[in-house]
Amino acid sequence: MTQPSGSGSGPVSRLAPLAAPIDRAALARSIAQACVLRGTFTLRSGRTSTYYIDKYLFSTRAEILAPVGTLLAERVAHIGRAAGVAVARLAGAELGGIPLVTVATLATGLPSVFVRNAKKDYGTAKQLEGRLEAGEAVVFVEDVATTGGQALEGVEVLRAAGARVLGVVAVIDRQEGAQKNIEAAGLAFEALFGRRDLGVE
Repeated sequence: MTQPSGSGSGPVSRLAPLAAPIDRAALARSIAQACVLRGTFTLRSGRTSTYYIDKYLFSTRAEILAPVGTLLAERVAHIGRAAGVAVARLAGAELGGIPLVTVATLATGLPSVFVRNAKKDYGTAKQLEGRLEAGEAVVFVEDVATTGGQALEGVEVLRAAGARVLGVVAVIDRQEGAQKNIEAAGLAFEALFGRRDLGVE
């Protein structure tokens, strides 16, 4: 897994330096203690697993969200540098991606859009909430990636709206095919932590 390599240039470079570097191992332990559940679970992909990562158990905790936002900002900058493009906007899907893309927005200074699971059937009847300009370079923020299916669905909504999606940044990669599937769609893939970082083998 590629290590973060700085905050980059452009809007993302407004990220303020921390008083002390983030202890990634300690953060991984905190996330694992908060959200890794043991048992028998059916995943969104339909697969059965002996563990489940309940993203809401870590994405609702301020002491975890703050450093996660900083690490997400580093990965967003890395994707932009690798593509040679200034990232213009972030995106996240309801419901689990919203707090994460919000904290990444605060860390980067970049605006964001929210992707609904389906168009709402009232008011503006939109599937994208927020402003998105055609041609903007966008990075999609994901909570937990298994096969990458939900992220790719969100990416297609963004592409249909005219966005240039550069890649996907996940907080946790279960390492069950997400990277391969997302890269096959012509996107960069980054993850802050893999399952082994959380003590799951």
